[in-house]
Amino acid sequence: MHMADALISPVVGGTMWAATAGVAAYSMKKIQNDMDEKKIPLMGVMGAFVFAAQMINFSIPGTGSSGHLGGGMLLSVLLGPYAGFLTMASILLIQALFFADGGILAFGCNVFNLGFYTCFIAYPFIFKRFMRNGYTPGRIFSASMVSAILGLQMGAFSVVIETLLSGKTELPFGTFVLLMQPIHLAIGVVEGLVTAAIVTFVWKARPEIIEKAAIGEAIGSISIKKVLVGFGFVALITGGVFSWFASTHPDGLEWSMFKTAGKEELETPKGIHQTLSDIQNKIAFLPDYNFKAAEGKKEQSTGAEEAWPAVSGGTSISGLVGGAMTLVLAAVTGFLVSLFKRRNKTAGLHKIDSPGRGV
Repeated sequence: MHMADALISPVVGGTMWAATAGVAAYSMKKIQNDMDEKKIPLMGVMGAFVFAAQMINFSIPGTGSSGHLGGGMLLSVLLGPYAGFLTMASILLIQALFFADGGILAFGCNVFNLGFYTCFIAYPFIFKRFMRNGYTPGRIFSASMVSAILGLQMGAFSVVIETLLSGKTELPFGTFVLLMQPIHLAIGVVEGLVTAAIVTFVWKARPEIIEKAAIGEAIGSISIKKVLVGFGFVALITGGVFSWFASTHPDGLEWSMFKTAGKEELETPKGIHQTLSDIQNKIAFLPDYNFKAAEGKKEQSTGAEEAWPAVSGGTSISGLVGGAMTLVLAAVTGFLVSLFKRRNKTAGLHKIDSPGRGV
């Protein structure tokens, strides 16, 4: 559900950029309450895992479409809403800049569609309500399914609204929304199942991670080494090998666009759209998760059916490099928040210790 720049107007894109920046700043302030030295590597590893998971599209039977894990619910449950949102923003920024997945102008829209609704609506108002009477495998399953499905439905509807406000007449509201919602309902079911399985596993291994994230407390003295190693290993294997088995069908957004407008991509308008597209093409060294030469050959081979599984060194390198870059960016974000927290604490202590001036 990564939107390209051609789907939105500069006004909508700029507005969503501003909104995302505001929510990110607020999250960096709020996350100081539960940030400690263990939350930093957890943010990095979870970012790498979700980056790798998003590379794997799974087919939706009977539709000719595919979907991939969004990851917003998983991040919010394991990290808390604020760290989850910042980690999702890190993932999408790496994807847009270096893999040309999602537009630069559309970055704010993509963060909101995949991160805001899950972290700040579905998680606190749906998932946590299921857990009011304590965590059990059954409640985790129900909460994960309902919150993942509704979070993705809100994100899909937001895509339609953003294109409507951008004046994209090729995608009339009625037709587009009637295609976007059902296909993302199917994708949401799979996301709910995956989220439930992972959250249940973590809850059984280290329930304190989930419980402390829910109440906004630091992880503290508990050991999370096994969790970090486990997610790191799965991210490595997923990005390096399992990514070969991604479905070749268009994703839910591309499928909906094709059914509505007869094409999976809209033409890039001139002006700011073309400028940002040129910048992205220069920066992205692994476009579409492959080497540039391989990507060029792929575009030239029209009419040929794509091989599956797509065993590709470029795809493996993309998964490993992208995961590593996301891990570093998410961890650096956490480190900067932690550093800012320590400085504020030190400044507060100095203020208390300083004698007041006499009158």
